[in-house]
Amino acid sequence: MTELSMLFGMNPQDVAEILEEIGVLLEIQGENPFKTRAYSNAARAIEKLEEPLDALVRENRLKDVRGLGSSTREKVEELVLTGNLKFYEDLKAKTPPGIFEIMEIPGLGPKKIKALKENLDIDSIEKLKIACESGKVAQLSGFGAKTEKKILEGIELRKEFSARHSMSAAWAIATPIIEALRAHEDTLRCEIAGSLRRYKETIGDLDFLVSTKSPAAIGDYFVELEAVKKVLLKGETKISVLLDRGIQADLRMVSDKEFPFALNYFTGSKEHNVEMRRRAIQKGLRLNEYGLFRSKQETRDQSLLVNCHTEEEIYAQLGLDYIVPEMREDRGEFEDAEKGQLPRLIEWTEIRGSLHNHSNWSDGRETLEEIARFMRDELGLSYWAITDHSKSSFQANGLDEERLRRQVEEIRKLNSALRKEDDGFELLTGTEVDILPDGTLDFDDDLLAELDVVVASVHSSFTQPEKKMTERIISAVKNPNVTMVGHLTGRLLLMRKAYAVDQKAVIDACAKHGTWIELNCNPRRFDMDWRLWRYAVSKGVKCVINCDAHANDHAAFLRLGAHQARKAGLRSKDVINTLSLADLKKELAST
Repeated sequence: MTELSMLFGMNPQDVAEILEEIGVLLEIQGENPFKTRAYSNAARAIEKLEEPLDALVRENRLKDVRGLGSSTREKVEELVLTGNLKFYEDLKAKTPPGIFEIMEIPGLGPKKIKALKENLDIDSIEKLKIACESGKVAQLSGFGAKTEKKILEGIELRKEFSARHSMSAAWAIATPIIEALRAHEDTLRCEIAGSLRRYKETIGDLDFLVSTKSPAAIGDYFVELEAVKKVLLKGETKISVLLDRGIQADLRMVSDKEFPFALNYFTGSKEHNVEMRRRAIQKGLRLNEYGLFRSKQETRDQSLLVNCHTEEEIYAQLGLDYIVPEMREDRGEFEDAEKGQLPRLIEWTEIRGSLHNHSNWSDGRETLEEIARFMRDELGLSYWAITDHSKSSFQANGLDEERLRRQVEEIRKLNSALRKEDDGFELLTGTEVDILPDGTLDFDDDLLAELDVVVASVHSSFTQPEKKMTERIISAVKNPNVTMVGHLTGRLLLMRKAYAVDQKAVIDACAKHGTWIELNCNPRRFDMDWRLWRYAVSKGVKCVINCDAHANDHAAFLRLGAHQARKAGLRSKDVINTLSLADLKKELAST
């Protein structure tokens, strides 16, 4: 199940992904190609549904869906009704574990994986690496030296990223655990700590902290939780376990007096903690995970403890305003906290909509009306821009000029109907237009000028030299019809590194031409990176926190995006989509 399904429940995209994976596994195992194709066809059918999948299942109407045979239909029903599929689990059990790791290497589809297994008996990353380094893979039909080199690069990337996890996956796993710990009768206070509490873009281990008078009871309860797959260490006050997806989690149990100090210490970052201890020493105090003490030496002497019930009180004792967890990276927060100049950071509830999103006209899941009604009625947002891909993104069913103009007309008709019900919401017209390799845009200026929002993004030729890529993006920035730059570096966290681009040069160009930059809050992107936003704001560049939504439930990314913006020190006034619909339209008209 995907990260999103863990957060929001089984949805059509999850079902389609499982069907697609079944087809891949069957093909690798040499199954009849007609059978494997049936699962791929079923996945496409589910992705294109215009009605809620759960309703079709409940009302026994899946039989009316084209592309689903009796066998695939039964499996879809089992997935929707139970959240599991025995056939899928059995199929995975028959597949060597190493095959799943190989499937994560870019460029290796089922046919190539099958060929590697049949010709070289490769069923693990280790065997694949050895075969590539010895030149055996290049000799296989359909591979060659170039493919072999790319496989080795993919293996190295996977190795580099293997110890990290996406923020959304970590939250999905951590949330039920923290809720369970909070519900225990012996828990006094309980929090998530570590990099997850700081909302780092990727996560290593998980850290849980509980204050209690009965650590043994809490520890025994923790190791029996369903999420715990293996106990690595079980001490009196610390327990380490292995969770789903190979994530390690540490639980620390402390007294309630120690809790605020332990929470501060285990939240980090390391650099922030070092500066906190240095400032304590300057005041003749000692700060550690056990307390703040009136002592010049390391101690746990409770008679010397400076009582602090909360983290806020610890910072106050050091002459600092409270620093929120997101900002604890020792990147200027101490100087601002000392002077009383910490910004009032943006809250996710201040965001009024997203200006980069997709519908089923390209590679999104829902119809225009389904999107509008969900964003208005379920989330209470004020606007939502539809920016489907342009024609060069053919792999995403990008729109040509004729289709885009038809979509614009459909959006206008829909808005007219919606205004009769409630004039507080509007779908905005737009496009995510490809920045082509030579810096030109995928649509001409006349068409772009007709739209409310134009997001200019790079989707091809990622290997261009830095100077060429920078010039390419700046060329789009200069176009008066471009509203903003989308996912500036093209990175996919834990999957693909950023392409080479001088980000500060692009920021400078955006400042000069009044072009905005998005903070793409898809948890696989978080692009532009939070570390660059202080510079961007100093230059007067506005941020747009965008979901890059391909499904309605992706709207939940706005919350993660707000935390990334807080990490960057952004205020509400720095973020365009905190504006009301009327004020946003004024800004769009002036860009």
